Amino acid sequence: PQKITRFGLFASSRAYKWSYIMTKVSAPYLYRKRGIYYLQKRIPKPLIPKYGRSILQRSLRTTNRADAVRLSSSIVSSLEREWQALLFDIPNTSASAFYHLTSGQQHEPLLTEAMQLYLKDGGKDLDFRLCQATNTVIKSVVSLVGDKTLSAYSRNDALRFRDTLVARGVSQATVKRHFARVRAIWNFSAREHGIMTTNPFANMNLGGGKAPRKRHPIPTENIFNIQTLCSEIDDDMRWIVATISDSGMRLAEVIGLQKDDLSLDVEIPFLRLSEHPWRRLKTSTSKRDVPLVGAALWGLKRALDEAEGPLLFPRYCTLENNKANYASGALNKWLKAYVPDGCVVHSFRHSLRDRLRAVECPSDIIDQIGGWQTAGVGQSYGDGYKLDVLAAWMKKVVRPR
Repeated sequence: PQKITRFGLFASSRAYKWSYIMTKVSAPYLYRKRGIYYLQKRIPKPLIPKYGRSILQRSLRTTNRADAVRLSSSIVSSLEREWQALLFDIPNTSASAFYHLTSGQQHEPLLTEAMQLYLKDGGKDLDFRLCQATNTVIKSVVSLVGDKTLSAYSRNDALRFRDTLVARGVSQATVKRHFARVRAIWNFSAREHGIMTTNPFANMNLGGGKAPRKRHPIPTENIFNIQTLCSEIDDDMRWIVATISDSGMRLAEVIGLQKDDLSLDVEIPFLRLSEHPWRRLKTSTSKRDVPLVGAALWGLKRALDEAEGPLLFPRYCTLENNKANYASGALNKWLKAYVPDGCVVHSFRHSLRDRLRAVECPSDIIDQIGGWQTAGVGQSYGDGYKLDVLAAWMKKVVRPR
């Protein structure tokens, strides 16, 4: 028979006794699923935004209850110490400790709160289109990884957001634009609240998004046919199309016009494009005088004749905001039957540049007419070309009357 020493027998008895005790110990944080023990513990309510969840669940990877009790006790003790430190993070100095006990812990905003702070304090809350686009991006992040405090977001959250955008088939430019919005909000709020954590949305590899979709210009023959249809239908939607077709302006620029922007009873009719509370301009070079010729002159005359208030196109613009997205959808739906595939209302702007090139118009004149940025430091000097020079070139590309 095997010989058992006094010490070995004592140790064996002690281990058995300990295992027996562990099977009787109450363990409210444990539950068993398919034979495996799991730890489940509710996270303190003030810390839920930080973790992005209300309950912590973790597999203990054991079927033995005694081992599960021992492991869970160690984990729960560590969690409670961590939560105590987060809930009562008091600096070493007595003065600072007194301040924290009397004033409470500094608030770290959720991502949605950080967005509101960014839009309001950054002076961007008056830009309807910017607010709408920013809300859409942040809503996508929140629906995917939760509305957490800023420091609770991880690199994995950012990667998951990127992979979701790529899987949707959006262009790489769109992925870049979405991350730029989230990154700007995160950085702005981090500075305001003294958050020292690295921005997980920064320095991101954007993955293999699609190439940007190229907008094709509308052939000149199609443009002239569309202008004829506009004069026949003669309503506010067609006035917008006619104005864009012979001016090269952006849709938002046109529908944001008011009566005072027009100067029609002069030798060279023109409009002065400038910012309004309901419509900002895309770039600094977008502020310009645009000579009115051809269908653009006709469309704005009709809009001016029918306007009852200060705005020329109240269907898509109010004194609070500019609804260019709604206008774009309606106009593109109508245009689809009269333009080649891949052409939209913005294609008129591309077409005007080609039409001016066809008559050998200098590129800097084209840039000034369309409000495009001209390369070179010297191009920013002086007042640019006079209105009569711009009008002379524009008259060369309109439909003969």
